[in-house]
Amino acid sequence: MTVLPDPTCSRAVLVGTASYRHLPQLPAVEANVVDLAAELCDPAVWGLPVRNCTVVTDPLSPQTVLDPVYRAGEEATDTLLVYFAGHGMRDADSADLYLALGDSREHLGYTAVAYQHLRTALRSARARRKIVVLDCCFSGRAARALTGGDVLAAQAAVDGAYVLTASPADRIALAPEGERNTAFTAELLRILREGVPEGPELIDLDTLYRVLEERLRAKNRPLPQRSQENGVGRLPLARNKARAGRRTPSGPVLAAEVRAAVVATGLALARLLRATGNARDAQPVLRLALQEQQQSGQAQGDLVAVQLELSELLAETGQVREAIEILELAFHQVHKGYGPEAVLVCRRLAELLQESGNHLQACEVLKHALDIMEDTGPA
Repeated sequence: MTVLPDPTCSRAVLVGTASYRHLPQLPAVEANVVDLAAELCDPAVWGLPVRNCTVVTDPLSPQTVLDPVYRAGEEATDTLLVYFAGHGMRDADSADLYLALGDSREHLGYTAVAYQHLRTALRSARARRKIVVLDCCFSGRAARALTGGDVLAAQAAVDGAYVLTASPADRIALAPEGERNTAFTAELLRILREGVPEGPELIDLDTLYRVLEERLRAKNRPLPQRSQENGVGRLPLARNKARAGRRTPSGPVLAAEVRAAVVATGLALARLLRATGNARDAQPVLRLALQEQQQSGQAQGDLVAVQLELSELLAETGQVREAIEILELAFHQVHKGYGPEAVLVCRRLAELLQESGNHLQACEVLKHALDIMEDTGPA
């Protein structure tokens, strides 16, 4: 295959469990899913639409993990990629593999997600090709049981799929202290971001595995394993940025696409963080997205969406004055427009002005919103 999977007909589900009640914490896992989503959605890497990439952080129930996989499996007709980072577990009475949840307890498989249930979801997917990436950590007896051969990869195999596993021996190997990402995912991200010198123009799964193994071996870290069927390993997954760097520098169209991807990914990530109660981290993400969008000077709809999201977050955290300033800027940008974004900006701005005691100004903004609605109403 000489082209990348069609991103519009493909889906990705990225699951990461960083916080645990009964198992060691894995803070790097949260960065894993955030960073991997950004790379997959980058037009210079794959260009997966943000809406086609589902991120699940710190799931507490099996359905929180499996429902998005089933949904993505129904939607994807080209390629389905499922990634999990967190603790991997073995049940005390079986050799079955389990993916740990926030409340999971060691050796008690019923408190986690049975991998066989994830495998069932993948088998039922419509996608022609399926990719599974497991960045799981194991400890004690489970780690020793996996040191000989492709035990994990064999157990994780899915019919017609390519399965890539990290299989680290312990927590230190999985998440080195002071590093942003886990050892395995850090190398995966490096390949996507920098490419493979002397590699093919498109990085296929077999090349990805080979380079991962070489780099992890050189750092004396646990080696990845793989399982594949039907030649799926020849499937390209990403553009080779190392090859792209040798050609003439990209023009403004590519730069604009990359910047648009940064804004869209940032907006989606901020909404996800807010939905999971992490408003503190959502704020700098939105500020970065706003800065990128303002520098591009294009796609006003995205700019307004970011401004609305950030102003709402600021208002929720008591920063009403700054929220008003952002909405006033948005108002000046859309006040001559007649779309729903203009009405929404007016309504949000009027609400904050009224709450802060600026009733006269709030009335003026609301009057403008009514004028817009009248102008756009039926003739």
